[in-house]
Amino acid sequence: MSERLKTRTPKSLDSSKLPHTMARKSSLLKQTLIFSACTILIIYAFFNTFLSSSTAAATAGISAKTSSLFAEQISRENLEEFPVKVTGNDKKVRVFMYDLPKKFTTGIIESHALARGSSDLSKVSYPGHQHMGEWYMYLDLSRPDLDRVGSPVVKVNDPEEADLFYVPVFSSLSLIVNPARVGTVTGSDPVYSDEKMQDELVEWLEEQEYWRRNNGRDHVVFAGDPNALYRVLDRVKNAVLLLSDFGRVRNDQGSLIKDVIVPYSHRINVYNGDIGVEERKTLLFFMGNRYRKDGGKIRDLLFQMLEKEEDVVIRHGTQSRENRRTATRGMHTSKFCLNPAGDTPSACRLFDSIVSLCVPLIVSDSIELPFEDVIDYRKIAIFVDTESSLQPGQLVRMLRAVSTEKILEYQKEMRAVKRYFVYGDSNGTVNEIWREVAQKLPLIQLMINRDKRLVKKDSTEPDCSCLCTNQSAPITSL
Repeated sequence: MSERLKTRTPKSLDSSKLPHTMARKSSLLKQTLIFSACTILIIYAFFNTFLSSSTAAATAGISAKTSSLFAEQISRENLEEFPVKVTGNDKKVRVFMYDLPKKFTTGIIESHALARGSSDLSKVSYPGHQHMGEWYMYLDLSRPDLDRVGSPVVKVNDPEEADLFYVPVFSSLSLIVNPARVGTVTGSDPVYSDEKMQDELVEWLEEQEYWRRNNGRDHVVFAGDPNALYRVLDRVKNAVLLLSDFGRVRNDQGSLIKDVIVPYSHRINVYNGDIGVEERKTLLFFMGNRYRKDGGKIRDLLFQMLEKEEDVVIRHGTQSRENRRTATRGMHTSKFCLNPAGDTPSACRLFDSIVSLCVPLIVSDSIELPFEDVIDYRKIAIFVDTESSLQPGQLVRMLRAVSTEKILEYQKEMRAVKRYFVYGDSNGTVNEIWREVAQKLPLIQLMINRDKRLVKKDSTEPDCSCLCTNQSAPITSL
């Protein structure tokens, strides 16, 4: 047992032989490393030479149009045909403005001045009124390109380059050239005929190559006054119509699908003060024509109900310089401004209210509003249907219940969107109209191409680009 547990003592190393053994191993390791390094260098040099030669050959082959695979690919992909960098203007819709005969543009301005006794036509200018948006659109495309920075469209001088064609007729001004309506004053001969102007305009358009090419679908026509171009509307209805509303337009003539709702030009001075209610002592303000036709009959009913209410100012007044000053003071010192329908669903005072930061109270059952793709009108206005507005005391009770904080919210939102309703702002109404017109281009192109391939049309069916608008009455928005 003791023998089995006995440990064996290892033989001691010969110290005299150890250095020689280590030296041999070290020498062998160095030789291996040197051989490996040389081998790697040789392989690297071989492949570097081979690849350099191949690259040079390929490059030479490309320039000499050899049959190498890479050269063939470059030859197939003609580099000169690659698209160049797109500039800002290349992305914009291109608009050509017709050089209409003078009788459709500045000639109407002169006729308006002559009918009012002017003797010096060199000093006449477009008269200020609520439908003068047509003047600002004309002015915009008449300016040099450098003055149109920020516009959503670019004007072109060659009609072959155009996506859209603008017809700069002053159709709204034409309606009021005569101081009195034709036939309203016995024995007076009219000095100007709006009906003749309309007929001659369409005759001129129908002679134009670019109108005939697509039956006017790629044309833009301003008809701001509800009665503008009433006589020839069926003949221009394919165009993009710039309208204040659809009150006088049939469902097969206009719609939100193809047309653009534009604001009236405000007649009240813009309010440039801070938001707040301290200086706005009047609860509700209205000043305008009490007696209107059709949908505007609501005005007289509201007058009867509101004119004796405390803190409510409601006055009859027509357009005049003095009345505009009075209306400006009233709107700038009131919390809410009444906006009933006019002869058609919309009225200019809505836009007067917005630029005055006077919260609009809109009483109109089928109103259409401009720029609704970017403006939520519930944030800047209160909507009440006609029936509810005529309940005794309803409007005043509702407005008195609106908190100061809520009024300030309305004012803040109105201040944020105010530029949309200022035609004279370089980034205001005109740019927004062009933005909405430009958005119509894909639909216009769709309708043009669709018309070209149709071989049979059902005349009893409405044109799909003229879908009727929503005529349902709004519920009270508060």
